[in-house]
Amino acid sequence: MKSDSIINIKNIKSSVNEEKGILAKYTDSFIGNIIDYTPKIIVAILLLIIGLWLIKRISKLSEKAMVRRDLDISLRTFLKSLISIGLKIILIVTVAGMIGIGTTSFVTILGAAGLAVGLALQGSLSNFAGGVLILIFKPFKVGDTIEAQGQAGEVKEIQIFNTLLLTGDHKTVILPNGPLSNGTIVNVTRYGSIRVDVMLLIGVQNNIDKVIEIIKDVVKQNKLVLEPNNVNIAIGKVADGAITINVKPFCKPGDGSTLTSELYHELKKAFDTNGIESPLPKRHLVSDNL
Repeated sequence: MKSDSIINIKNIKSSVNEEKGILAKYTDSFIGNIIDYTPKIIVAILLLIIGLWLIKRISKLSEKAMVRRDLDISLRTFLKSLISIGLKIILIVTVAGMIGIGTTSFVTILGAAGLAVGLALQGSLSNFAGGVLILIFKPFKVGDTIEAQGQAGEVKEIQIFNTLLLTGDHKTVILPNGPLSNGTIVNVTRYGSIRVDVMLLIGVQNNIDKVIEIIKDVVKQNKLVLEPNNVNIAIGKVADGAITINVKPFCKPGDGSTLTSELYHELKKAFDTNGIESPLPKRHLVSDNL
């Protein structure tokens, strides 16, 4: 019995010594790894700090360069964000490689995550692509008045995914860039002027030449009319005792409704002053003979 106890004690001491050896081995390995990786981690942290500072500086310098080139504010914001995000991704991959993380697997994970997000956000990516197309080809810019997707208004912002319009009654309309870039866009203000159509009805008994001269005088006196000597005045049709006259002056985009109202008011006063008569209403009398 005594000998068996002695053997057990020896076995316990042996196993304890083995565990101490394994622990010492792992401790030495851990300390060695710390010694080996500490310089790399310090350098990686310094690179990360310096890299972030440089990216911030590069973003500011790129924005200043775009301002000097007079790029659209929406395009400047988009490109600045794109440069910043792209450089940060490159920096993170570089730092990860310095501390021993496999960059190949890291890039693979990023690619897989990007694919998953892309499949989940197909509509948003379509709007993103539409925003890029709008910023590149510029069918309109901030400040233009457009008609698109059944809406009309002034372009206030061109964002990455949406375009914001301000309507005439001060409602904000948010249009997704995907359908907007693929649909029909009417740019009302692209050439700096628009045409307004004023339709007049006068009686057939009036002297048509005199009426046209009165219209020309009224148009020339209105300061909102562009090129008043080249205004198109056309006779529409003669029917039911009335003559239709179409007056089509040009004006600045923001003056369309004001000019239309003023011309109707001024032409009415001029016609009354010069005795121009309106069409005579026709009455049909129907008698019932019982």
